Amino acid sequence: MFTGIVTDLGRVRAVEQRGDRRMTIACRFSATALGVGASIACSGACLTVVEAGDGWFAVDVSNETLAKTTLGTWAVGTEVNLERSLAAGQELGGHFVLGHVDATAAVIERRADGDSIRFAFEAPVALARFIALKGSIALDGVSLTVNEVDGARFGVNIIPHTGAVTTFGRLRPGARVNVEVDMIARYLARLVEKP
Repeated sequence: MFTGIVTDLGRVRAVEQRGDRRMTIACRFSATALGVGASIACSGACLTVVEAGDGWFAVDVSNETLAKTTLGTWAVGTEVNLERSLAAGQELGGHFVLGHVDATAAVIERRADGDSIRFAFEAPVALARFIALKGSIALDGVSLTVNEVDGARFGVNIIPHTGAVTTFGRLRPGARVNVEVDMIARYLARLVEKP
């Protein structure tokens, strides 16, 4: 379980194809404290630490994750939003994020809005019913508020702090981001479905 508050900006330092794809990610914290088996959100995807050292950790990424997320495009040098799993007693600054990426969305527009950046995204049509005005959404692991919705298109605002400490500061139109819709929206939709 995560909250969508990114605590570090890591960088892919190695990619190795085995049965699954192993990625080694450099970070600014001592990953040895995580321990093998710990969960960590990597740009929104919940992954399991399989090796760790001072300033790095490794994860194995399954074919399913590679197909459903942006991780299939990651190479050495790719920046990664990192969040360690939520511990009991920690502040819940964002919203409940599971790290179960639903799909990817395309960046349609980026424009300045005061000191902030406004982004427009296009999600898969099947996810549109889960995206609500002023609702929560996790994009590349960042908890955000939806500012506008038009079908499968939606917009968010990125304040300067978020742009500086996450990958959003360098995100441009044409890029793709991992999307996790709000868990509450998903369950409400399921409850009102006709059998």
